[in-house]
Amino acid sequence: MATDAAPEIADALHARIPDTAAGGTVILLNGTSSSGKTSIARALLDRLEGTWFHMPVDAFHALRGGRQIPDSELQAEIDRTAKGFHRAVAGMAAGGNNLVVDYPLSRRWRLLDLLDLLVPEDTVLVAVRCPLPELNRREVDRGDRSPGLAALQYAQVHAHGPHDIDVDTSVHTPSECARRIHDFLPHRPRPTAFETLKRTLSLRD
Repeated sequence: MATDAAPEIADALHARIPDTAAGGTVILLNGTSSSGKTSIARALLDRLEGTWFHMPVDAFHALRGGRQIPDSELQAEIDRTAKGFHRAVAGMAAGGNNLVVDYPLSRRWRLLDLLDLLVPEDTVLVAVRCPLPELNRREVDRGDRSPGLAALQYAQVHAHGPHDIDVDTSVHTPSECARRIHDFLPHRPRPTAFETLKRTLSLRD
C-alpha cells in the first residue's frame, strides 16, 4: 500500500504552489548612466544579510536578439523593455525575493509605473549622485556608452521628488556607499519616499 500511495503524495507536493509569507524588499538605485549604480549593487550584495538578487536593466537589454533596430523604433523598443523589466522586478519581489535594482528613473512614466507595481513600504529609493563633469569623464573612460547619455539623463533622474537616502560616488567609493545604504536599512523612516511619492503624485496628476 505504501508503495502505491507514494506517487500520489509526490504528485500532490509537486502541484502545491509554495507559500510566500511576505514580499521582498526592493532597493532601487536611481542614477544616471556611469554614476556607479552597478558597482554599488555589487558591493551591497557582499554586505546584505540573507539572499539578494541584483537586477540591472542593462541585463534585460542584453537579452535582446534579432534585427538591428532602426532609430525611428528605438525609443518604443526601450520603453517596451522597461515596462517588462518593471513587471519582472515586481514579480520577483511578490515572490518573496529581496532585490537590488539598478535603474535610472530618467522618464517620468517609469516612476509612475513602478509606483503602481511595487509595494511602497517595502521599496527603498536611493539617489546615486555624481557631478556632471565626473560623469562625462567616466563616460569617455568607459567607452561603452553613447556619448552624452549621462548628460541627457542628468536633469531627469532625481527631479521627481524625495529619496530615502542619497549617496555621492564622486565623494565615496562604491563600498562606502554600500555601507551607508546597509546601515540605513534597519532605521529607515516611514513614510518611505515611495509612499510619499505615491500620495503626492496621484494628487498632482
